[in-house]
Amino acid sequence: MASLLKMKLSASGVRPAAAARPVVRVAASTRSTWLPESPVPSHLDGSMPGDYGFDPLGLGQSADRVKWYQEAEKTNGRWAMMAVAGIMGQELLGVTPAWYEAGAKEYDFPVIAQVPILFLVMGFLETKRFQGFKETGTSGFINSYPFDPAGMNSTTMAVKEIKNGRLAMIAFVGFAVQALATRTGPIEGLMKHMADPVGKNITYYVTHTPEVLAGTA
Repeated sequence: MASLLKMKLSASGVRPAAAARPVVRVAASTRSTWLPESPVPSHLDGSMPGDYGFDPLGLGQSADRVKWYQEAEKTNGRWAMMAVAGIMGQELLGVTPAWYEAGAKEYDFPVIAQVPILFLVMGFLETKRFQGFKETGTSGFINSYPFDPAGMNSTTMAVKEIKNGRLAMIAFVGFAVQALATRTGPIEGLMKHMADPVGKNITYYVTHTPEVLAGTA
């Protein structure tokens, strides 16, 4: 019966209606980005730890360089984490002088004698780190790549490390600006502001620069 109906429709020049095609809806990507619903550069595919699609300068477009940039960010983040912990620890323990004045202090071991030692030690360590990175593509210490004595090397920990490193870099810049503008450490500045929120704030310190520089603010 269906065949006869089809033949009659064909003979009369009328085509049977096409079968409806199923509609396929593609769910939006669940990938986290630095700004919700922001476009992600094509060269950032989310494979690197801490990749949230943020690259306004396009530094990651070179596949040969992006790994090195990632290593540089991680290294600077580690230094920043140590610096932030040291600055806050020094202030909590009451160690003097303040961290931003430590370079002017006289030590038993003269600075001029420390410089060549630092050059030799840090030069050796950084050279080994660079050589190991070129050979293995990962961070390490001397001949251990990766350097993981605590057995914590994992994708989850890599993301946590880069997040904390980025936060520490921002914190260190804040500590430096605060020391320059207020001549206080992070904890001292916080305590002063909490004790007098209206009187001790950024407006006060900016408008009382002479007193700040004299140490009487």
